[in-house]
Amino acid sequence: MRILFVEDDPLNRRVVKDMLQMVGADLVEAEDAETGLQMIEDQIFNVILMDLRMPGMDGMTAINHIRARTDDKAQLPIIVVTADTALDLREQCMSQGADEVILKPVAMKQLFSVMGRLVVEAKRRAAAAR
Repeated sequence: MRILFVEDDPLNRRVVKDMLQMVGADLVEAEDAETGLQMIEDQIFNVILMDLRMPGMDGMTAINHIRARTDDKAQLPIIVVTADTALDLREQCMSQGADEVILKPVAMKQLFSVMGRLVVEAKRRAAAAR
């Protein structure tokens, strides 16, 4: 499984990378949204993990750019990974096109569960569209 993690904090990237390496996942890191969007353009991913608060373009804007694409990449599963605990945050993220929201610090069991569910759902949608 190939995962893009768009996150400006190197410690947060390292923690998630260590978790995902334990199960053999290939994690590609982008330290800002602009770099992440370029990586999506140039590479293939199964899941995107997206921080919300980053310098420059924020995660919500990046999600909007991804969902506005006209190719299959517009349907990539996107999991928001954030420390923001606003009461309506999940609803805001979902209305902007996120598939799920995970709060930091990231719990390995929750991350694996959510990613697995979303990848299976994405495969079902792709098969149904054929």
